[in-house]
Amino acid sequence: MTISRSFCRFCPALCGIQVRHDEGRILSVRGDPEHPISKGYTCPKGRSLGDFHHHPGRLRSPRIVHGRRQVDTSWEECLTDLADILQEVTREVGPSGVALFSATAAAFDANGRRQAVRLLRRIGSRSLYTTASVDTPCRPLVAELVAGHPALAPAIDQADARCTLIIGMNPVVSHGHTSAMPNPRGRLRELASRGPLIVADPQRTETAQMATLHLRPRPGTDHVWLAHVVRELLTEGADWEDLESSATNVDELLAAVEPFDRDVAVAATGIPGEDLDTALSAIRAAGRVSLSAGTGLTMSPTATAAEWMAWALLGVTGSLDRRGGVWFNPGFLRQMDRRAWEPVRTTGPGPASRPELPSRMGEMPCAALADEIEEGNVRVLLVAGGNPLTSLPEVARLRAVLPKLDALAVCDVQETATVRQATHVLPVAGQLERADLPHFVDQFLPVVGSQYTEAVIAPPGDARAMWWVFARLGQLLGHELIDTADGTLGDVLDEDLLRPLAERSRGSFEQLREAGTAVVADEAVHGWVRQRVAPGGRFDLAPSQLVDTLALGAPTIGSELGPGTLLLTPRRQLRQLNSQLAEEGTSDGQHETPAVRLHPDDAARANLSEGQPVVVTSAWGAWSGPLTLTTDVLPGTLSLPHGFDGASNVGELTSGRFGVDPNSGMVTQSGLAVTVSSAPAEAP
Repeated sequence: MTISRSFCRFCPALCGIQVRHDEGRILSVRGDPEHPISKGYTCPKGRSLGDFHHHPGRLRSPRIVHGRRQVDTSWEECLTDLADILQEVTREVGPSGVALFSATAAAFDANGRRQAVRLLRRIGSRSLYTTASVDTPCRPLVAELVAGHPALAPAIDQADARCTLIIGMNPVVSHGHTSAMPNPRGRLRELASRGPLIVADPQRTETAQMATLHLRPRPGTDHVWLAHVVRELLTEGADWEDLESSATNVDELLAAVEPFDRDVAVAATGIPGEDLDTALSAIRAAGRVSLSAGTGLTMSPTATAAEWMAWALLGVTGSLDRRGGVWFNPGFLRQMDRRAWEPVRTTGPGPASRPELPSRMGEMPCAALADEIEEGNVRVLLVAGGNPLTSLPEVARLRAVLPKLDALAVCDVQETATVRQATHVLPVAGQLERADLPHFVDQFLPVVGSQYTEAVIAPPGDARAMWWVFARLGQLLGHELIDTADGTLGDVLDEDLLRPLAERSRGSFEQLREAGTAVVADEAVHGWVRQRVAPGGRFDLAPSQLVDTLALGAPTIGSELGPGTLLLTPRRQLRQLNSQLAEEGTSDGQHETPAVRLHPDDAARANLSEGQPVVVTSAWGAWSGPLTLTTDVLPGTLSLPHGFDGASNVGELTSGRFGVDPNSGMVTQSGLAVTVSSAPAEAP
């Protein structure tokens, strides 16, 4: 038996782990007590990596469709066939007829994602789709307009925060979003010991239960109470001298938030006035606020306005890029704080079938993917580490249009709903079967740090590293993505591709490799965004493009459902990450269920009882599953988890055509109008 160190790549916490393995089989996974960031912590997902890698549904051989069924084949036959299709499609409709959907698992595969995107660019295609437009497209949009660049993600200053505000996020379960929290309960207890811990969430989540103050706004109204707080701070107590030197358009901001007085905020959000007063007093007393938001905010119909108001609150309190406020992790590998920057505008023309939706950062909005396939603009879809049939809107429509593709080629570790529809199945190495660095995602860590890992075990069967799949496909298309001495990929190692990333970092490849665990270069670093990125060293607190997004109320998408209408809120679950582990559960024998959570009062009005099967209906589709009654859910709302396929797929309720944010392309997945009723009895 051998014990190897590595790190978990299910979520941005990147917890250090110790892996016990023998003869190519993982025996157990536990937290690494010597890891300088996670310090021995890991969650049930990380501890289940062995079962994940050795799952009966593990993909081991390339497959290609013959007739109506997938059959095992060789890599050369599979990729040659795929390359022939790509060449034909590019000749007939142009390079953008080939699309790539790069998702969460690819984001944690440094080499794989880089080669996938590189191939698409070499082909000349504009059809790049990623999960950035599925959960948080408002975040880079607002960052670009306020601070000058979309790559800036404000994070809680976990070392120095004196007043912490968490909006629509449950880090106890999710471990944070763009502000990662390894050992979240310990970190939240520490934050609460230093000052107020304010959680704004319609649900009484595990994180909200740890709060010193829990605000429960109606879904889609975070922009209202935030605007009220900004209004009150600007009206009384703002440091106008500091604002003059650090921000622009402050008068325009004051004019925009002027209508949001206490009565308006209470009426729109449902938050008791006393709770709003307490939150405002806590922020005033602390002077600065450290803030992070999650998908409860970013999936709402008012996400762009709410994200802007969060930045405005940080700006008005002097909390942007300052100790005790929020900081911007420059990344150990990318070192953004040591670059020269120019302001950018990354909005471009959108997809031909949906020209009203812009592209952003070179990516098309996922809301338009089904339209592009339906119109024949996209004829090949390459999927890297994702499951669009459980993550994109209008699943029934997407499932119906996928057969129109000339090819659906899917890189994944396990069988998924999307793999089952693929014409070309491309089995790739799992987390513990490849050397890796956390490229890009290291920017979500609570410190400036990184970690290198060797492969712990070899991939099973014919599974290959994802980078190899795209590099070989590129060769067959006449594109050399990787420089090799003899034009072959056989001698190229994972580390050969990772080394250049590390050599441009705060350390060196040798330093990372020899450390054996994470290397921490700095705690939170402050000031570089103001000094290097923000135009003129000042943040624009009221960009003209955002001012019109601020309205007194929240639109109710699908409100034509009428009496009995409830508002949908999303939910993370501890033992799954999106669709990963959703079907099999974790190695402790526990399994998350796709249950709907409903307040007992709403259940009584609908004559529903605990545990019975119910149907949730929106204007676009239906979801079915068991019912759980709990007062943790705000009356008038219901809560559903994402990541499940079949009848319990939340994508069945959403629309890619209605309620889509025209600024960001975000599909409404929180604050969506739904009804709930008893499921029809099954026929005998």
